[in-house]
Amino acid sequence: MSSRPAAGGGRWVEVPPARMARWLENFTARHGPPEVAAGETGIQLTAPDGAVAVLHAPPGMPAPGDLGGFLASMETPRRLGLLLARKSAVAVGIADGERLVVSKVDSRYVQSRTAAGGWSQQRFARRRENQAKAAAGEAAELAVRLLLPEVGTLAALVTGGDRRTVEVILGDRRLGPLAALRAERFLDVPEPRHAVLVEAVVAARAVQVLVRDPE
Repeated sequence: MSSRPAAGGGRWVEVPPARMARWLENFTARHGPPEVAAGETGIQLTAPDGAVAVLHAPPGMPAPGDLGGFLASMETPRRLGLLLARKSAVAVGIADGERLVVSKVDSRYVQSRTAAGGWSQQRFARRRENQAKAAAGEAAELAVRLLLPEVGTLAALVTGGDRRTVEVILGDRRLGPLAALRAERFLDVPEPRHAVLVEAVVAARAVQVLVRDPE
């Protein structure tokens, strides 16, 4: 499990589905038996001591009406598309439950620096922009080949990396059906590699829990 501060207070905890039941047991042991309610953003647990935890459904999972339905649906294997991109690399994959069944990683050199001053700086900037556009175009072609034919089988598309680069890739008109499946969750990942893609499957399936401890 991983944890990070949440904007506005509290912290985000990412819990793998297999560990969710145990996490709930520990939350109850620490804070007391919580009241459970279904809200717009997820299942909310409010403990007697004031602690609050909101369980957010993983991408592709229908919004449940109660905690039991959440836990049952959470365990259901889903087929997810993955698109991780930065300016110089892209990783595309399909996960069937925990398994990465399709994967492809591609990289392309993009100028990382510009020369200082004058026309030289402008030429470097133009070259870098053209390299980035070419890389995004190749990434879109990769998504068209690997993800678009499977779009009817996917519960959601999970993206990550550099938001601007991902937006440019999904701006390709051919990828409209894929973009329509894009999940709200955006993964913070380093330069895409196969190992990063494998880890992204775990992050995409995790239950995100917003925890606010009692004051």
